[in-house]
Amino acid sequence: MNLYGYWMRLKRRKGKMRLQKTSFIKKQSCSKGRYRVEEGSSEMTTEKGGRDFKMLFPTIIMGLIAGILILAGYLKGGGQHVTGLRIAGNMTIQILPLLVCAFTVAGMAQVLIPHDILAKWVGTESGIRGIMIGTVAGGFAPGGPYVSLPIAATLLRAGASVGTMVAFLTGWSLWAVGRLPMEVGIMGWKFTLVRLACTFFFPPLAGILANRLFPHFI
Repeated sequence: MNLYGYWMRLKRRKGKMRLQKTSFIKKQSCSKGRYRVEEGSSEMTTEKGGRDFKMLFPTIIMGLIAGILILAGYLKGGGQHVTGLRIAGNMTIQILPLLVCAFTVAGMAQVLIPHDILAKWVGTESGIRGIMIGTVAGGFAPGGPYVSLPIAATLLRAGASVGTMVAFLTGWSLWAVGRLPMEVGIMGWKFTLVRLACTFFFPPLAGILANRLFPHFI
């Protein structure tokens, strides 16, 4: 009877030790997982802070230039600084809706387009096909720089290659299909054909050079 009681007490003690060991392992794994989450959040915060700093520096520079110009207009007299600020306000009112729509399109494109599809069609692995897609898309892109530049910046951050975005912006600048009717009406169809013939191959060539010379620059 004493041997049986001693054996039962020993068995209960081993069971308690197993429970303590299991709880210790669970606590350790949870602490490791919490540490990984905190580490990932700190990296995201650092990356976000770096992006904010990149946007802060040009904002400060442009603010200083604007302040200097306003001061120059004030010192020149005649209320020219007020006139300049009024013109700036009118331009802001006209351009702000377009900016909001452009940034909305850019943000939704970065969220909705899967990364593998983006890499396949306009990423570094797309090659000449991605450069030609960027060239044609840039040539037919509507609007001015307030539309094209946010889209190009968003696609570049989402994984598009440097060459594709260089071809996109060069095609938007040189081909400018949406601007052709006005150019034909003002400059004439002969001049428009000469300009297109002289600049037709520049967008894909610029994209190829960008991929060859600066593949990992950005």
